[in-house]
Amino acid sequence: MPYKYPKGKGWDIPKQKYGVTNWAKYTDSLRNRGRIDVWISEKAIEGWYKKDRVYDGTGTPFLYSDLAIITCHEIRKVFKQPLRQTQGLIDSFFESQGLPIKCPDYTVLSKRLAELDIKVPRYRKTDKPDDDIAGIAIDSTGLKRFGRDEWHQEKYKISAKRSWRKLHVAVDDDHYIQAALITDRYEADEEVVDELLEQIDEPFDRFTADGAYDSHDVYDSVLNHSPNADVVIPPPKNAVFDENNHAIRNINFNEIKDHGRMHWQKTRQYGKRNYSELAIQRYKRILGNTMQSREISRQKNEGLIGAGILNKMTSLGMPDSFRRS
Repeated sequence: MPYKYPKGKGWDIPKQKYGVTNWAKYTDSLRNRGRIDVWISEKAIEGWYKKDRVYDGTGTPFLYSDLAIITCHEIRKVFKQPLRQTQGLIDSFFESQGLPIKCPDYTVLSKRLAELDIKVPRYRKTDKPDDDIAGIAIDSTGLKRFGRDEWHQEKYKISAKRSWRKLHVAVDDDHYIQAALITDRYEADEEVVDELLEQIDEPFDRFTADGAYDSHDVYDSVLNHSPNADVVIPPPKNAVFDENNHAIRNINFNEIKDHGRMHWQKTRQYGKRNYSELAIQRYKRILGNTMQSREISRQKNEGLIGAGILNKMTSLGMPDSFRRS
C-alpha cells in the first residue's frame, strides 16, 4: 500500500519485498494460536455465575455473568461453530476437567449477545498501565451478512443477493485494535470517526487514514481527542487551496504541491495506514469474512469480540520484518 504512484507519470516502483528476522519465535506463536489448552482460572470459575441474583418481579434474573457469555462467544468465533455446537464443545471441556460449571444454553447465548455492554475490544495494549499510543490508523471493510456461496451462484447462474455490514477498525503501531465498530453498509466512513475515537482512552501522536476520511469534521474530531496529533490524510488529486478548508488539510496540500506526493507520504509516515489494512486482512483470514449473527445488535458485539480475539493473538507474538533491498 505505501508509496503508490501511477507508472504513467514516470514512477516505476517494484513491489516491496520483506523478510522476517524472528522466524523461530513467530512460528512458535502461530503454533500457540492453534493449541487447545483447557485451563480455567479460579477467578473465572468464581465469576461464571451471577453472584447477586435479585428477584424484583421483572422476570428471572440472569444466571450467567457477562464474562461467561463473552468467553463462550470468543470460543464460538475462533472455532467458527454454530451456537449448539459451541455449547457442546464447551460442556465437553468442562466435563473433562471435572469443573462445577456449565455452558449457557444456546438460546441464552443468542439472547445475551445482543444485551452485552461491550464498549471496546478486549486485550488491548492499553489494558496495561503506562502504555502510550504512538499512532492510530483507521479503515473499513465489508463483512458478508448472508447470501449464496460462489459455487451455488456459478452452478445455477443466479445473483449473489448478499447483504453486507461494514467493519471499522482503529489500529495502533503495535497492531492492537484499539477500537472497532459494525455499521450498516451505507454508513459513510467519516461519520463513524467520533464513535471510534470514543473507544480510545489515551491520546495519540499520529492519525492516518485514506482519502475517504478527508472531511473537516474528521480533522476536528481527531484534534478534539488528541490536540497534538499529526493528521495524515491525503487530499484528492484535484484538490485546490482554500482558506475555508481545515488548516491541517491546507498544510498537507501545500507539502504535496511543493515536494510531491511521494515525498509527503515518506516524511509523514503515510505508509503506517497499512496497519489498518493488515488488521482487516487478519480478521478475514483468521475469523472469516462473514457474520455469524443475523441482527445488527448482535453483530455489533460480535465485531468487538472478534477484534478482542485478534488482540489476544497479537499478544502471543508478531513477525519482526525488514524490507529487502
